[in-house]
Amino acid sequence: INRHRTVSAMALLRPDSRVTRQLLQFVLLHTAWEVGSGQVRYSVPEESKHGTFVGRLAQDLGLEVAELVSRMFRMVSKGRRDYFEVNLQNGVLFVNSRVDREELCGQSPLCAIDLEVIVDKPLRIFHVEVEIQDINDNAPVFSGNEKYLSIAESRLPDSRVPVEGASDADIGTNSLLTYKLSPSEHFTLNVKSNDDDNKKSLVLVLKKPLDREETPEHHLLLTATDAGKPKLTGTIQLVITVLDANDNAPVFNQTVYKIRLFENAANGTLVIKLNATDLDEGSNKDVSYIFSSFVTPTGGDMFSLDPNTGEVTVKSHLDFEEINVYDIQVEVKDKGNPPLSGHCNIELEVLDVNDNAPELTVTSLSLPVPEDSPPGTVVALVSVSDRDSGDNGKVTCSIPPNLPFQLVSTFKNYHSLVLAEAVDRERVSEYKILVTARDEGSPSLSASSSILVPIADVNDNAPAFPQPVYTVFVKENNPPGAHLFSVSASDPDLRENAFVSYSVVARSVGEQQSLSSYISVHSENGHIYALQPFDYEELQVLQFQVSARDAGFPSLCGNVTVQLFVLDENDNAPAVSPPGSGRGSPGPELVPLSAGAGHVVGKIRAVDADSGYNAWLRYEVQEPGAAGPFRVGVYSGEISTTRALEEADGPSQRLVILVRDHGEPALSATATISLSLVESPQAVKWDSRQRGGSEGPLVDMNVSLMIAICSLSGLFVLVIVVYVGLRCHPGPEVMLGPGKATVVCSSEVGSGSYCQRQSRNLCVGEGTAKNDLMVFSPNFPNSAANGDKEKQQEMTPNLCGTVSDVLVF
Repeated sequence: INRHRTVSAMALLRPDSRVTRQLLQFVLLHTAWEVGSGQVRYSVPEESKHGTFVGRLAQDLGLEVAELVSRMFRMVSKGRRDYFEVNLQNGVLFVNSRVDREELCGQSPLCAIDLEVIVDKPLRIFHVEVEIQDINDNAPVFSGNEKYLSIAESRLPDSRVPVEGASDADIGTNSLLTYKLSPSEHFTLNVKSNDDDNKKSLVLVLKKPLDREETPEHHLLLTATDAGKPKLTGTIQLVITVLDANDNAPVFNQTVYKIRLFENAANGTLVIKLNATDLDEGSNKDVSYIFSSFVTPTGGDMFSLDPNTGEVTVKSHLDFEEINVYDIQVEVKDKGNPPLSGHCNIELEVLDVNDNAPELTVTSLSLPVPEDSPPGTVVALVSVSDRDSGDNGKVTCSIPPNLPFQLVSTFKNYHSLVLAEAVDRERVSEYKILVTARDEGSPSLSASSSILVPIADVNDNAPAFPQPVYTVFVKENNPPGAHLFSVSASDPDLRENAFVSYSVVARSVGEQQSLSSYISVHSENGHIYALQPFDYEELQVLQFQVSARDAGFPSLCGNVTVQLFVLDENDNAPAVSPPGSGRGSPGPELVPLSAGAGHVVGKIRAVDADSGYNAWLRYEVQEPGAAGPFRVGVYSGEISTTRALEEADGPSQRLVILVRDHGEPALSATATISLSLVESPQAVKWDSRQRGGSEGPLVDMNVSLMIAICSLSGLFVLVIVVYVGLRCHPGPEVMLGPGKATVVCSSEVGSGSYCQRQSRNLCVGEGTAKNDLMVFSPNFPNSAANGDKEKQQEMTPNLCGTVSDVLVF
């Protein structure tokens, strides 16, 4: 709601007077008209004292007084001084400093101060206009205290002599002047008003012929009174000297000359050439021109007049913005004795040219701008002005394209710099915006101002790892606290929004222990440490997630998967089960003397808890010279005869078997085997039956076993080819707990890759060294029932250096 309030220092009129009622009607009508004007307008007289009430600004703007401070109420005025202030306690607008309307606006009929009122939460901008009303504080002023005039006594009654009038710096009725001449029997004052302005021409009219001998000099007092309240006056003393005989005064061809001249006219430019004629002859006919007076006091400095030719030229730089109208009075005198004079007026209008560039003022509001600010956020206020007029004073404001900002016109020459689209500090951290103001003159002039808009960071980026999965290989038996690996995440935000801390995503490993009992992550640098030694026989693969979280609010996080593969070391020596452990009671192995070469008499059973080469066992007789007619399978552990037995071999033999793995360094174990040579084959068969079904095939290599081995020889080649083909394709990741088969690839053994699958089954081979199979020892003793056929996995080196799985029945 826009209201217009007028504070007046005049005394109140009586409420029952007719003038009061008319004034009230005028105020009501004016207020109703202002309601639709789109702004809040007040008026206050000039020269008001500090603290003078102007209006209830908060109430008129529809704002709550209690919210002025919380909503950051502020007022911006255009100009160099703060003439008005607002009391934040009651929302009243009052005068802060003295306002001189004449100093502020000069002779402009409308004098107003534009104010911008800004409140936040939400941001709103109000436009307030305070009109400065003129008071009658300037008295009429003449050009001097005395004016000397010369009038020939030969002048006839009704002769006219122009007299310079007074000027009043006020406007309106305060500048309307009336003149009064002191009583005289010879002179009267004739006042003539111009039709196009409020100026008045004064002429001193001769009523009665003069007589120099009777009164050579007349003193008249000319008084000028304005129409203000209270009325102010100014006076000048007219001293009239009566001259003798030169009874024809020079006369101009017209009394008023109207001239229009551009303000950029160069010095020496001809304004007008005056011409006056005198009907007299001789020296009384020769004339000279002089400036008699200027309504504008500085006019004498701007123009020059040639006294002989009557040419008026420009002497100094004209400025439309300072003075746009000059009223020049020119007097022409003849050279008679006494000289006679004539007068004319030159009304010179200065035309505007585009000689003033726009003035641009930027008021920053909210900097820096958070990068999550929505479009439409006000960044700064921009006000422009141009001292020129017309098209030369029309100004347009612009900023470069391709920026996430735009200028929005708010009121008159005020613009708001607002956010047009979302910004991203990580892409552009600050913007340098060049605001350009350009007028519509020809040629147009412009001014520019640069605004640096920094973008404030918000936590909109989560920490990110350079890769989604890390693969780490760690040898078992590592020392506690060993550094395993380091992860690092980056965050493009700033300060605390980019400070990253690391942690392990908790979960359980197996059925009993938690992940935190195995590894830990340094919260600041992302170093991963082992809290306890790893045991390959218990844990082959440990997969977990590391979380990187920033310190922003709200905090953001990113995760990465770490796959930790435990590499086997040769830390377990072979464990040997002595022959006869599967029987009811231990005893020596019985060997018939009739046994021929290659007869299998027993088998060494050994297991190694390691894997790969570390679990690949080799059997040999510790003292080959003491082996006699017996040998042991290098990889099968089967004890067989090398030749037919003889009585010279003695009744018993004692073999010490060395079981060695292929680890670095190699670990070994020994087993002592007692062999008894008997003559009766029935005793051996009876003893073999007492051992159980699982030992029967080891005592006698029957024909069926030989046929089965021969039939599978062809199958080996086919299975190896198929297996090699499958191994060439990467298989899925296998993550298993303790005791389950786990595929682990390592480059520790040889120059090629060696893939090992743990096997818990016993493989039985032929009795000769040439036919021995490479067998990985089981991790636990065989518990299969006697006499049952077993499916066993046997690993045999292929041509590529890898190990293939072969099923043997």
